[in-house]
Amino acid sequence: MNDISNDSFFAGVPVFDQFEGVTDTNNYRRLPDDWVLAVADIVGSTQAIMDGRYKDVNMAGASVISAVLNALGKGDYPFVFGGDGAIVALPGSMEAAARDALAAAQRWAEEDLQLTLRIALVPISDIRREGLDVRVARYSASPFVSYAMFAGGGGSWAEKQMKEGNYAIEPAPAGARPDLTGLSCRWNPIESSNGEIASIIAVPGERGVTPEFRKLVSDVVAISTEQSRDAHPVPADGPALGFSLKGINREVRATAPHAGRLRQRIIIMLQIALTVVLHKLNLKFGSFDARLYKRDVAGNSDFRKFDDGLKMTLDIDAHRLGLIRALLEKAQGDGIARYGLHSQTSALMTCFVPTPLSRDHMHFIDGASGGYAVAASQITGKTLSIDEVTP
Repeated sequence: MNDISNDSFFAGVPVFDQFEGVTDTNNYRRLPDDWVLAVADIVGSTQAIMDGRYKDVNMAGASVISAVLNALGKGDYPFVFGGDGAIVALPGSMEAAARDALAAAQRWAEEDLQLTLRIALVPISDIRREGLDVRVARYSASPFVSYAMFAGGGGSWAEKQMKEGNYAIEPAPAGARPDLTGLSCRWNPIESSNGEIASIIAVPGERGVTPEFRKLVSDVVAISTEQSRDAHPVPADGPALGFSLKGINREVRATAPHAGRLRQRIIIMLQIALTVVLHKLNLKFGSFDARLYKRDVAGNSDFRKFDDGLKMTLDIDAHRLGLIRALLEKAQGDGIARYGLHSQTSALMTCFVPTPLSRDHMHFIDGASGGYAVAASQITGKTLSIDEVTP
């Protein structure tokens, strides 16, 4: 694989803009043989969630994406945010730089969040030797942002290897910090307007990705699209102008060393105050348009994804959620799929905004009371109840 294809691989993957396209195998392209997968998750995320630290878990998971993209010059590389972890695909030529960034993120999560971030770098060639593959599709959430979809079973195998201690990276020395510029969690949780915020995961059964599994995904997506705005949790004009002090403090810890945190907190508060004033008066500050930015937040959000299985966080009414649950239950009984479904009253947004002056900022959506992690626990058998999870 030559350097040109390495540098431009993801940019060359065909883009589709109807989410139903995640089931179309023609939309996917094989990752180059000399690429690697960076896979990460939080050790003990279940306990952290039970302790009411799910926002910290989300922040640590998103830090993997932020650290790598910043280290590699914000290039166009495929990634998926999974709530308590992430996957990023990279050319082998970028492995050393990514390893350093990931090691620093691991150290930061331990020292600043008191969370253990488990990370592995897995060669695509090793995955293919196991008879599996990693294929990537490109879904356009808006004209300004597209997100990667992963298929082929290789990502799941890589995660399993990571959990078994294989391909692990060593943490950076004490005090090391990754470049997490743009990583933030300023917004308050977003309340449901249709009834419930449902975090749903559906993965293939023992027979793998069968035509029946693809039909299940299509049917679940079709029901969700019957809801207004495809059951998008974020209002069309963006989230309400309410900001989380705890979220601001998390951003300060992520983006500034100890000596610079007071200054960073003041800067963030001034940015928020300016945004509120500009939005209220419908004014611009140079090229920054607060109302347009809020609308882009909604359009750029990744509330639906495919990562060797369907993951969705939906704002949905009880009737449609019941239909989806019945489909998933039947598919599980028939051995077509395994699933987890966790309902809560609000959604949580973690953001990667290198600059608000550009319209390609990205926003990762999860349930605000356990979300994907609780749904996944139902698949693995480590089920948490809503009473055990605090927002």
